[in-house]
Amino acid sequence: MTGARRLIAGLLSLAGTSVTDAAPVDPPRPATAIAPAADGQAPLPKTATKEVFTAPLKELPTPYTPGVMGTNPPTTNKETDVAFGAYQRGQYTTAFREATKRLSANPKDAAAMTLLGELYNQGLGIRQDPVKAAEWYRLAAAQGDVHAMASLGLMSIDGRGGAKDLKAGRRWLEQASDKGDATASYNLALILLGSGTEADQARAATLFQKAASGEIGAAQHDLGVLYLQGRGVAKDPARAAELFRRAADNGDLAGEVEFAILLFNGTGIAKDEGRAARYFLHAASRGNAIAQNRVARLYAAGRGLPKNPVEAAAWNLAAAAQGLSDAWLDQTLTGLSPEERTRAEQMASERANVK
Repeated sequence: MTGARRLIAGLLSLAGTSVTDAAPVDPPRPATAIAPAADGQAPLPKTATKEVFTAPLKELPTPYTPGVMGTNPPTTNKETDVAFGAYQRGQYTTAFREATKRLSANPKDAAAMTLLGELYNQGLGIRQDPVKAAEWYRLAAAQGDVHAMASLGLMSIDGRGGAKDLKAGRRWLEQASDKGDATASYNLALILLGSGTEADQARAATLFQKAASGEIGAAQHDLGVLYLQGRGVAKDPARAAELFRRAADNGDLAGEVEFAILLFNGTGIAKDEGRAARYFLHAASRGNAIAQNRVARLYAAGRGLPKNPVEAAAWNLAAAAQGLSDAWLDQTLTGLSPEERTRAEQMASERANVK
């Protein structure tokens, strides 16, 4: 996603939110202090909720097939397959040529218009041109293409291809959401949460639900946060846990870490430290600093994982390299031998290089 697709953080932030034991998930930033556990074991926070909803607005999923996500039914003729098949295979010049050919045959082909808008918008196979992208999106939106409406909403909010117009952008997102576009629903929910009013939070939760039903992992995570905090919906940790699990299944790192923490603590779901450790390990292996820190703590204490000071040190170093330091781990792992310390440093370096 390009930086030009971002809204200012203030627009998307949750006004007045105070998240206790909050720790950012992606990208990592220094974590807040975590109180020691009552049993003296390695402490874990009750939540790893990121500073929610300061995330950028979402691009559409890739590969995208115009006409399928919106109101236009998918078509199956050979000419359509050539244009969109080329797009999905990364043959963008062919996609541009075939989409142009389709428009010569049918000037009202909204899906072909949207495809051209997408190519100009991202600069795929042709020089990037936001103005031309917006023109094609507007023509397609006039024909009812939902993806074009959603893209126009993002461009208007960001001031790409024309003057910045938050109200117009919101109207386009509203139209796309009303017609069933899950990504538009998600982005509209982010905007509504920026107002801070209870009514907007409740509507945002409804929109997140629409996006979550479309299996957008970020929406499942964000809706889970609302259920965990009781914002816009009745507080329901069990529902939050289920949403975080679904988000994790859809590849959302924030959801994966949230689910692991609820699972570890037995919040909204039966406590299972071993299963939680597996989720933490998976997120840690994907480069998530919070998960790396939690895995280090589990190895240090032997909870959910066999006690292993070298592994603990390696994961602690990996997290620290991303800015997440941990005084408790630093103190706990002071007894490593020089050989063990060298081995841990090598392991941490290898993990830092994994994309």
